[in-house]
Amino acid sequence: MEAMYDHPTAEPMSPDGLSSADDLHGLLAAATGLPRYAAAAEREEMKARIASHPTYPRLLQAYIDCQKVGAPPTIASLLDEIQKENESSRRGGVSSVVGADPELDEFMETYCEVLVKYRSDLARPFDEATTFLNTIEMQLSDLCKPSSRTISDDVAGSSEEEQSGGEVEIQESHFRGEDKELKDKLLRKYSGYLSSLREEFSKKKKKGKLPKEARQILLDWWTAHYKWPYPTEADKISLAESTGLDQKQINNWFINQRKRHWKPTENMQFRRNGQPLYTILFG
Repeated sequence: MEAMYDHPTAEPMSPDGLSSADDLHGLLAAATGLPRYAAAAEREEMKARIASHPTYPRLLQAYIDCQKVGAPPTIASLLDEIQKENESSRRGGVSSVVGADPELDEFMETYCEVLVKYRSDLARPFDEATTFLNTIEMQLSDLCKPSSRTISDDVAGSSEEEQSGGEVEIQESHFRGEDKELKDKLLRKYSGYLSSLREEFSKKKKKGKLPKEARQILLDWWTAHYKWPYPTEADKISLAESTGLDQKQINNWFINQRKRHWKPTENMQFRRNGQPLYTILFG
């Protein structure tokens, strides 16, 4: 798409810059392929069609889940309010039905799957770091316990049991205070580390490589159909059998291949056989 219109595709916004569900509308409208110089009415129409689609609540939920990974509580609360506001506004609105626009249906489903996977990729290192922090806290807590027990045993051996009992309580209270202070320091220290992890992984996505033989089969098909490299459902089934890939992998490969290596004619950029642009992009 970037090669087609000479401008980069939209990237997910950070929670700090999120103000309303309109941000998602704009992101999706950009993903459908409408260029920046498209008429405002055309862009608004596309945004309205997306917002009225039955899959839109699930799409918004997936988008908000991505933004909430590692977000501060205030931002997470703001995101929840945005979702509630959208749900309230949809109750009195008109919703389309699945099947009325198959191309838009496929686009919405695909985008939902992408966001769910993206959220999983973002959350994994964050969860691992949190688990590591909890483990360190438990180990440090265990290190402190033997000291208090030793002091308790030593003092308990004293002939003055009542007085020694009071000293034990003082010592245990002292160690509990030190333990809490140590935990607070760790939380403050690793909080910044976790934030930097979230920022780093939000900029980098995992890129899985297909097997060499499967990729060659796809390239051969691409070369033979370069003028119109959009495999039919029958083609996808055949390619899946010959490559051992699933149809989702095949769809993603062709989408990326067209974005990077295929430039249609000017007429194809907007319409082909009377079909709208997103049919070409996501068919």
